[in-house]
Amino acid sequence: MPEVIVYAHDRFVDHRPPAGHPERPERFGAAVDGLTAAGLADALEWREPTSAPVEAILGVHDRGHVDHLERVGGQEGVRLDPDTHMSSHSLEAARLAAGAGLDAIDALRAGDGSAAFCLVRPPGHHARPNEAMGFCLYNNIAVAADALTRAGERVAIVDYDAHHGNGTQDIFFDRDDVLFVSLHEYPQYPGTGAGTEVGRDAGLGSTINFPMPSGSTGDAYLEAFDTVVIPSIERFGADWILISAGFDAHRDDPLTNLGLTSGDHAALTRRLADSSSRGRTIAFLEGGYDLDALALSTVGCVGALIGPDTSLDVELEAQSSGGPGREIVAAVRDLHNQLAD
Repeated sequence: MPEVIVYAHDRFVDHRPPAGHPERPERFGAAVDGLTAAGLADALEWREPTSAPVEAILGVHDRGHVDHLERVGGQEGVRLDPDTHMSSHSLEAARLAAGAGLDAIDALRAGDGSAAFCLVRPPGHHARPNEAMGFCLYNNIAVAADALTRAGERVAIVDYDAHHGNGTQDIFFDRDDVLFVSLHEYPQYPGTGAGTEVGRDAGLGSTINFPMPSGSTGDAYLEAFDTVVIPSIERFGADWILISAGFDAHRDDPLTNLGLTSGDHAALTRRLADSSSRGRTIAFLEGGYDLDALALSTVGCVGALIGPDTSLDVELEAQSSGGPGREIVAAVRDLHNQLAD
């Protein structure tokens, strides 16, 4: 039985922002083609997700936001903000994207696999409780995390997309049942994610932000994981690890200025999978706008979910090193050590 389930649906190609938009349908095909070229087909189980129930979406989004998307759903050329658009099938795609994580939870609970990769469009981590933004309509990873917490589970969300997952942070900022960690280029869109954003009230200390400088490389990210992220997950006692797997931190991405490689994305994902005490890990596709880098980083991520010795028919890039960022890691570590005292 395959250990990793991939959730994908043809409807994800039918979410069509305007021509020239970086979050384009070809991203989905690039990821699928990458996994096929890597020879991973026999190691994966491909499933189509089902649409998320409205009640699950309302766990993290306001009724007004959901109602607005319902009103404009099915129309062409809807502009929700300067970056975020809908076409006639976007609402259906967004419901399926939000449902993929819920289906993955059910499958892993049933013992169908040890991990899942939700190969979804539109992405989700910028969607705030009351608005779509940053290419995102519903917050896919937050819908899954909220469902898990309602069942009494503790959830760690780790976001290594190059852009700060502001929507996910907003949703869980004052909660102590979700640990949210983000490593992102700073300053970059959306301008949030300073190291001093650490949570509020019951959630104080449950938000960890690494505002990484341009040019940061994988060695700084791994230091963050080894000295802060993994120890925090272990102290938190996470039952599930959810990954916002954005690949726009790759050195070839046209929208960002970080220095990671597909080999780094594999190493980071493997660290997280290894830290899952119950072997329950779900990754959600977020950003990544160079198609070749997206394809190879998807292979790195999914291959790492399968296992550390996964055989690939393509070669990942070497892990990167030598860039800045270690001083940020040290500052974040010191801050959260103080909060824990």
